[in-house]
Amino acid sequence: MNVIAVFDIGKTNKKIFLFDKHLNVVHTNSVRFEEILDDDGCPCDDIESIENWIKAEICSIQESNEYRIKAINFSTHGATLVYLDRNGNRITPLYNYLKPLDMDFATLYEAFGGVTAFSRKTASPAYGMLNSGLQIYWLKYKKPHFWSQVSSILHYPQYLSYLFSNQIKADYTSIGAHTALWDFDSMRYHPWLASEKITLPEPEPGDKAFMIELNGSEVAIGKGLHDSTSSIVPLLEDNLDSHREFVFLSTGTWIISMNPFSKEVLTQHQLKNNCLCFMTPEKRQIKSSMQFLGWVHEINAEALEKEFGVPYGHHKMLTLKKELCSNTISNSESMFFRKGIPKDYLGDFDQVDNLENYEHAYYQLVFELAQRVFKAVQLILDSSNNLKDVYVSGGFKRNQIFIEYLCQMMPNQKIRFPKGQYASALGAAMLMKSYMD
Repeated sequence: MNVIAVFDIGKTNKKIFLFDKHLNVVHTNSVRFEEILDDDGCPCDDIESIENWIKAEICSIQESNEYRIKAINFSTHGATLVYLDRNGNRITPLYNYLKPLDMDFATLYEAFGGVTAFSRKTASPAYGMLNSGLQIYWLKYKKPHFWSQVSSILHYPQYLSYLFSNQIKADYTSIGAHTALWDFDSMRYHPWLASEKITLPEPEPGDKAFMIELNGSEVAIGKGLHDSTSSIVPLLEDNLDSHREFVFLSTGTWIISMNPFSKEVLTQHQLKNNCLCFMTPEKRQIKSSMQFLGWVHEINAEALEKEFGVPYGHHKMLTLKKELCSNTISNSESMFFRKGIPKDYLGDFDQVDNLENYEHAYYQLVFELAQRVFKAVQLILDSSNNLKDVYVSGGFKRNQIFIEYLCQMMPNQKIRFPKGQYASALGAAMLMKSYMD
């Protein structure tokens, strides 16, 4: 059976999927690796173990003779770079995007109109390590012993592709993902790179692959994609001939709201409220909002369980009560996050005694998170929009309380769920389907 192999590399789980010619999953495997420490003593992914696992998985599949791999593609989390020397070898650890950057970027920002103007043009809020372009700037000035060896710079998906293709390439989805590298006004690299004498490969459309011989078989190697952007590819494909505008919510540790129909440029107001832009594999802008709400939910749900003395994971046992959702919306009162979400992400539990029981407390928590998602969706809509559908994928689509809040907050839109699972892996596979013939 001919298949497309996709490696979907998340922060926690590393997965491989095999897709048949109908893009059905016929095989999957998953693994986790313990983090190691980088040269500063900060946790980071064990890239060597990940590389070895990827290569071993491909060898194992080819040796089994059950599947014939026709194409390989990659979907990974963003804000992660690999630096190569002139011999094509890795130079640094795979720095974690949660690592604090001990650097003031004021000089860079001021050279290009200040942080607000720079962030608006690059559609990248000043997120520190989450702006992968700033990681390059940081490495150049803070770690010159590494920088002096750098010959090429690749985003994570393109590096995994390079392991097979030996090609130094870039793709639009990785370059456009809050990197502070791309000028969304001119739709090319921002001039700060040239001013710093930093050269990156020109990005290319995502459906262009490289043909190689791999263990005696001809295989197409895709360039890889940023996972959140990859997850919207199946919806764009399914709605190619439809005039129904939609917003896509990719939910997990981050809740990312994406509007591929926005034609308006990012405003400073949107930027100040966690809005940014991604790019499709074909270089189209995706107006988006990125919020760390999955993590906020996780730690506050656990804290609530301890507060009320209920078992861990008890919120998953709650039944949906639509009237309780309606009443909570009607009260429209912030309790946990009245002053915003704090740096430690824990809500204010001082007023918890005013709630009737654990169930009411959890409903209140989810309301405050859903309200933030609702406001984020409103922010990324153009002034003249025709929003019909809101698609939800990821962990929160299984949270009936969250979904009910969205339904009640958005009565004029239909809350939908994409067909199938593994959206980011499927998106990467869809770009390789022409190589199945």
